[in-house]
Amino acid sequence: MMLEELTAVTTLDLPIRAFAEHLKLGSGFADDGSEDAVLEVCLRSAMAAIEVRIGKALMTRSFSWELTRWGADGVQVLPIAPVAVVNSVTLVDRVGAETVVDAAGYTLERDSHRPKIIGSLPRIPDGGRAILAFDAGFGNWDAVPADLRQAVLLQAAGFYENRAGEGRVNGMPFGVSALIEAYRPIRIGGAW
Repeated sequence: MMLEELTAVTTLDLPIRAFAEHLKLGSGFADDGSEDAVLEVCLRSAMAAIEVRIGKALMTRSFSWELTRWGADGVQVLPIAPVAVVNSVTLVDRVGAETVVDAAGYTLERDSHRPKIIGSLPRIPDGGRAILAFDAGFGNWDAVPADLRQAVLLQAAGFYENRAGEGRVNGMPFGVSALIEAYRPIRIGGAW
């Protein structure tokens, strides 16, 4: 199974100014934007670190997910949440011929932790795969829950302060961990 991000959050959509204010950069000085590239890298890194921990896309973008077999009982749990829309389900046989699955045969069950596709999904060809294209995320930066926005800013500040790569390497700061805890998926029992 392989999850691929098809679109990235644009630089214009990142909260670079809010992050600069969080760091209190430019207080009393003209903001010439000279730090913007560093701020962007820190924000993207912080978002990626938090997304991996919570299994959710913060800002909406498009994804593609390849798999070689379906989940049980006509239910396929998606690898990231929240999913806004399933754009397509495509079957690819062993020689690369593609067949788009009729969207009337499945529905998206939205869930904040485990969104699913439910329905009569056709058999994946032997030696082939299914490719699911979908959009996931809370929306733009303002649509991301406030506690997750704060966690991103705190984590990005840690990355900014430790640009030289020195310091501790034992995980996220306590404040970030506390803020994201409610969003972490709960895994009980067997497989997802």
